[in-house]
Amino acid sequence: MITVKNLYKSFNNKQVLTDISVTFEPGKTNLIIGQSGSGKTVLLKSIVGLHEIDKGEIWFGDILFNTLDFRSKKEIRKQMGMLFQGSALFDSLTVAQNVRFPLDMFTNMTMKEKTERVNFCLQRVNIINANHLYPAELSGGMRKRVAIARAIALNPKYLFCDEPNSGLDPITASLIDALIKEITEEYNMTTIINTHDLNSVLEIGEKIIFISDGLKYWEGTKNDIMNTSCRALNEFIFANAMAKHLIKK
Repeated sequence: MITVKNLYKSFNNKQVLTDISVTFEPGKTNLIIGQSGSGKTVLLKSIVGLHEIDKGEIWFGDILFNTLDFRSKKEIRKQMGMLFQGSALFDSLTVAQNVRFPLDMFTNMTMKEKTERVNFCLQRVNIINANHLYPAELSGGMRKRVAIARAIALNPKYLFCDEPNSGLDPITASLIDALIKEITEEYNMTTIINTHDLNSVLEIGEKIIFISDGLKYWEGTKNDIMNTSCRALNEFIFANAMAKHLIKK
């Protein structure tokens, strides 16, 4: 479980996040949604410690993360998996080397143990006989799945996904959503997904918070979202639906 309490973050005296409080639950797909510039990426980066917050608390279980020193934060980060926008695979490394990277960085496993773990993670995301390939030789969907395999290599308690469907066609995006939901439930991870994709919200949004102008306007589930009275959220849904309609045309 990750709990955020009264979080504030600013850059150059400009307030970006104001008094954000939310609990992200294990075994569920927790979504942060909002327009570009709403503050959702800053919130995600603040939670993982890439941004120092101005005020507030970030709890990982019963550990107050934002007050830890560098060494202690590193121990918590070993329990984190990251799925970056655009996959962020290393172009000069093979599929197997990319997935092995966090194992090389954070473990003392033997090469045999690493290889077994890499193969297990790749099989889990349905990547077969591609260990020797390079990212440039993969489709967008395959790169995302390799990135997921790398994210779960350390068997994390926490999984963070930044726009995991960016650049994917609707069918592939739906498959990636389903895969993230499956591994979240399978490993009982606390998964936080940053997205503005309404399809993802309606398919896997077990817990959703909507952010606009750095404020948390709404919290609920995919079953609640279509009947909300929150005006800002309804405007976001309408704009998202219109954008998809124009793209199809």
